[in-house]
Order: sequence, then C-alpha cells, then structure tokens
Amino acid sequence: MPATWDPDDYGRNASAQTGWAAGLLPLLALSGNEAILDLGSGDGRVTTGLARLVPEGHVVGLDASPSMTAHARLNHATVQPNLAFVLGDMEAIPFRDRFDRVFSNAALHWAYDHAAVAEGIAGALCHGGRAVIQCGGKGNAAAMVAVLEDLIRSPTWAPYFSDTTFRYTFTDEATFRAHLEKAGLVPFEVRLLPVTMTVAGRDGLAGWVRTTWLRYTGPVPDNRREAFVQALVDGYLARHPPARDGRVEVPMVRLQAVAERP
Repeated sequence: MPATWDPDDYGRNASAQTGWAAGLLPLLALSGNEAILDLGSGDGRVTTGLARLVPEGHVVGLDASPSMTAHARLNHATVQPNLAFVLGDMEAIPFRDRFDRVFSNAALHWAYDHAAVAEGIAGALCHGGRAVIQCGGKGNAAAMVAVLEDLIRSPTWAPYFSDTTFRYTFTDEATFRAHLEKAGLVPFEVRLLPVTMTVAGRDGLAGWVRTTWLRYTGPVPDNRREAFVQALVDGYLARHPPARDGRVEVPMVRLQAVAERP
C-alpha cells in the first residue's frame, strides 16, 4: 500500500479513538502490577496511558506500522521506563504465556484473519489473563462505506481498485465469539455497540478519512490521493449534511469483547 501512517496527522485526528480507549480501561480490572500487551498501539499515546496505570508492571505495544512504531519509541518509550514498542503483525503475535492483559482498541478490524488474532491473544496471555478488545464491528461506518464503494466504482477512481482487495474486517458477535472460543478463551462479553462519532466540519472529516481509511486511500497515487479524499468528503456531506454548528456525524458500530484464558 503506497500510503503510510502519518503519526502527527493521526494525533490531530484521533480524538474518537482516544475516547473509546478511555472507556475500556475499567474493564481491564488492573491492580498496578500487570504485564499488558497493546495490539495496534499506533502512535503510542494510549499505550503510554496504560503504562502509567501499572507502575509496578510493564506494557508492550505491538503495531505493524514502521512509522507509528518509530514515533512511539521516540516520543513515549524514552520517557516511560516500563514501556516498549515492537514492530509486528497482530495475526502472528510473537509472545507466549507472557501477559496478564491483552488490550486492543480500534485496531483489530485491520486484520484479515481474526481467528489467527484470537489464537495469538490466547497464546500471549498467562493462565487467568484477560483480553479487552474493541474494534469496528458489523455495520461500522456503513454510511461512509457506501460512499466509498460508489466512489471506487466510478470511472475516475476504478482503475486504482481491485474488487478482490481486502479492506477491513467488520465482523459480528457470533463470528468473533466463535474465534475466541476456538482459541481456548472464555468470552464474558461480545457485543455490538452503536455509537456516533462527531468531527469538526469538513476539515475534521477530511482529516479522519486521511488518517484512518488507508485501505481505501492507499491504492490511489500520491499526486491524486488528496483529490480522492476531497471527493469522498463531498460525497458524504452531500448525503449527510453538517449540523447548524458545522459538526459532522458518522454513525459507527463498535465490536466489544472481554474474554479470559482459563
């Protein structure tokens, strides 16, 4: 994929992701001495917050983006002694029997094989360990996806897209629960949560698209990518105009799961 994550741009446009992560923290049931693995650690801000919650423990953030991992190491790992960042694939988690908690927020929908992710989580957890996960679920951002699918079929943009290209895995409760159980985990909660994300007008919507929809924007050449982003924003706002105060709403669906390794 030609497009790469821009940590600074992501930081400016990731308030929703940060808010979702904050809402998940109580589910971790931390005592302060746990070892935690953060899957899809991104720019490292949320992972750093986890490390502060476990001053007698330690946290490892795993992410597949070289630019995000380098940014996280430089800006966070150097000042937080119980924190490290590893470049890696969440479909091939390289740890075994090492963590008391596995945390993942707004990341697992980037993985094609959720069964492999669940197996990796189960393997990385110690016995009695807990996984707390939230990602895009079935029906997530359906209004945005509808505009995207129309756009990539249009004569202007179709040459850059293949119908067989993997985009995102927005899965349902039953499927994800089955993956967890097959991996040997005991799910206590697996559910879809409808939420509404709000961004600050046209620029906020463009920033969110630019930094979090790389499966769609990535195939477009560098010199045309911004035009694609603006075409997408135009299409969405034509169907879903801003409120009077300029705010733009995007209906989302989050898949939330809490499971333990017996």
